[in-house]
Amino acid sequence: MSETSPLQAILDNLHSGVLVINQDLCVECMNPSAEHLFQVSSRRAMNRSIEELVPSEPEFHDRLSRSLVSGHPFTVYDTCLQSHDGSMLNVDYSASPIAYRPVGRFLLLEFTRLNSFMKISKEETLIHQHDATRSLLRGLAHEIKNPLGGIRGSAQLLDRVLDAENKEFTRIIIREADRLQSLVDRMLGPKNLPVKDNLNIHKVLEHIRQLVSAEAESIKFIVDYDPSLPDLRADESMLIQALLNIARNAVTALNGEGQIILRTRPRRNCAIRSHTYPLVAQIDIIDNGEGIPKDLTETLFFPMVTGRAEGSGLGLSIAQSLIQQHNGLIEFTSKPGETCFTILIPLENGHD
Repeated sequence: MSETSPLQAILDNLHSGVLVINQDLCVECMNPSAEHLFQVSSRRAMNRSIEELVPSEPEFHDRLSRSLVSGHPFTVYDTCLQSHDGSMLNVDYSASPIAYRPVGRFLLLEFTRLNSFMKISKEETLIHQHDATRSLLRGLAHEIKNPLGGIRGSAQLLDRVLDAENKEFTRIIIREADRLQSLVDRMLGPKNLPVKDNLNIHKVLEHIRQLVSAEAESIKFIVDYDPSLPDLRADESMLIQALLNIARNAVTALNGEGQIILRTRPRRNCAIRSHTYPLVAQIDIIDNGEGIPKDLTETLFFPMVTGRAEGSGLGLSIAQSLIQQHNGLIEFTSKPGETCFTILIPLENGHD
């Protein structure tokens, strides 16, 4: 196996997306950041026209053509481009002509996404809010559990001296005390540290798919796995619980009809909080339901927050806690017809 050249290593580790297109405006190469930006692999993009990656943007294509002919570089700041998948990319981009005789002319395109800082800031705020809420819950749980234990113990003592006719009332007290104890424990989330081992994420996702399919036979599942994704080190039971909570929420959002997509992708040079990881596993769970109400988007991962009358509001809070114990993060986007929960778990150590 040939070693990666220093120049290739530099290109692969740039945060900005880099593309090289030829005089026919077809892609000659692209780095991993460009793959992530346009949500397409370099192998699939190779020899395709840039118009396929960025359609419906005549001004963008015209600028590239003029730069190729004139040999003059240019830069465009703070603009929106529509990607091939319909998503809008808020970017700065520059084009630098390169002439290789007798091969022809090429353009080096560099794209810098403008929402990276906002994304990191939002992630930090989300985690700090989640941590503050958990600290508050721990204090509240301590205040609840002590008198709750006393109530249960007193009911047990009463149960011993009451006749059979009145024992039903003490047993109701004991059952309700146990229910509240269980609720408090669930609010606090997992107590144990993760026991990590090498896991194939696709085997875990297939296990999730089989479980949820058995519970909701009318829901269609679509899998879109990247087989190049390496094993990750994780606690299997914690990972299953986190993903299962999200998948079951997706089923509930569909009200018995619709589809769920399970998708995996590798992400390079991915920033999670204040760390940048060379390689991260991205797991997407996507449903085509009505979407998340706007009034819940800022507090969705808080305990006891739910859009369903029968819901406990603990599933996503617990899932976020479990993924955080793997140095990861859960984020989401939602609009009518598409809600995507993205789970990010580092595959390698990060650096500040």
